[in-house]
Amino acid sequence: MEHKDVLVRQEQIDAFKERGYTNEDILPNKPDQRHMSTINYFTLWMGSVHNIPNYLTVGGFLALGVAPIHVFFAIILAGLAVAGLMTINGKAGSMYGIPFSIHLRSVYGSAGSKLPGFLRGVVAAIAWFGVQNYAGSKALLILIGRIWPEFLNIGAGTTILGLSVPAFLSFVVFFLANVMIGLGGGRVLNKFTAILNPLIYVVFGGMVVWGLRVAGGFGPIFDHVTNASQTVSTPLAYLIIIASTLSVWAAPGVSVSDFTQNATSTKAQTIGQTLSLMVGYVIFAFASITVLNGAAITGVSHQGDVLQIINQWDSMPAILLASFVLLMTTVSTNATGNIIPAAYQLTALLPKKINYRRGVIIASIISFIIMPWKFMESGSVILVFLNYIGSLLGPVAGVMIAHFYFVVKQKIDLNLLYYSPEQAAANPYSGVNKKAYIATLCGFIVSIVGQFIPALEFLSQISWIDGFIVGLLIYLVLNRAE
Repeated sequence: MEHKDVLVRQEQIDAFKERGYTNEDILPNKPDQRHMSTINYFTLWMGSVHNIPNYLTVGGFLALGVAPIHVFFAIILAGLAVAGLMTINGKAGSMYGIPFSIHLRSVYGSAGSKLPGFLRGVVAAIAWFGVQNYAGSKALLILIGRIWPEFLNIGAGTTILGLSVPAFLSFVVFFLANVMIGLGGGRVLNKFTAILNPLIYVVFGGMVVWGLRVAGGFGPIFDHVTNASQTVSTPLAYLIIIASTLSVWAAPGVSVSDFTQNATSTKAQTIGQTLSLMVGYVIFAFASITVLNGAAITGVSHQGDVLQIINQWDSMPAILLASFVLLMTTVSTNATGNIIPAAYQLTALLPKKINYRRGVIIASIISFIIMPWKFMESGSVILVFLNYIGSLLGPVAGVMIAHFYFVVKQKIDLNLLYYSPEQAAANPYSGVNKKAYIATLCGFIVSIVGQFIPALEFLSQISWIDGFIVGLLIYLVLNRAE
């Protein structure tokens, strides 16, 4: 059965406002607000994969001790999995024009949506926003240090919250730049990514050429196996890489309706996101392995940190350009996947007190306070952090997809979803969906059990996958058992 997109009329919006939904950020989009076409979605994610934490994560993949060719194919498969997650879970947004907070409400209930919304918008998004800010500030520090070497000596070794004075100042400047882009919202971001994406592929294309030249070609790049303290089997490595990549996208994966609600059609977001992520990840897989292994073969120490590689180049123009583009990709990724969703979710949690701009400011302040540089110590730390994110949000994604496709069969009644206080008692969307909570909790328990039972450690290494599967299946079983 074909399910067509639902175009909301102005009279419906007026009716919802009369019921108390006066915050524009939680209302469904009308046709004239759906401004994102296939090409907008294609450019939305193309540059997002090329950011500093993602390269650090690939450093962790290479440290698993498997052949680079397996890492290459696993990353591509992971890109396909991410594309599936984003387009499938994004259909509710593009079909009904609703944001993530309302999509979540249709699954967990009005009261029940608060906790998973908090986990995505406050815990995952804000923490990852801080991590991306710190990663970008390191690129900024390199850039400033090359242009103004004396800057690196400011403070004479004094530290602020564990960072040197130059590093702290770089973090503050980059943090403020990210906040400004976040305050601009989606329209500013679309213009920003349209300009940035061509630069990304010029720079990373040049880095690939450099890696091939210093390593002596494709053979040495794909023959070089990183020494690992503990190797894993190849099949498990594939699962770890796919699960870790899905964990990178765990937060935007559950809240993708915040972006797909702007789609001109479901077809536009499906084609655009699929092409964007598939093309982006094929290029990223090749570029990241070539650059990291090329540097390792020549004796450049980097621990997966692409910034350390750039900083050891001989060409000043190349260092400045590469550092600048890495700065911009991190800003783009941070706005798209973290600060914008965090602001929307804070708005949904307290719609009468927080609007989008206040949400950006609150989320930004929290991300600063948690000192995110503690998460960026090595590739292995990043993998552990991603597993925790996967444990939290994998089950939520599983329940959301099971509910929309198999329980309600892609049907959402907007008139009931935006109910008035007087209609709450008999409304199917009010209260808490207990079956959704039980399924989410089961998925979470399975995904973290390996941290307490050594024999089941592999479950925690692929936390997003097992949490997603268990959450989806348990939810379906509970609904069939009625």
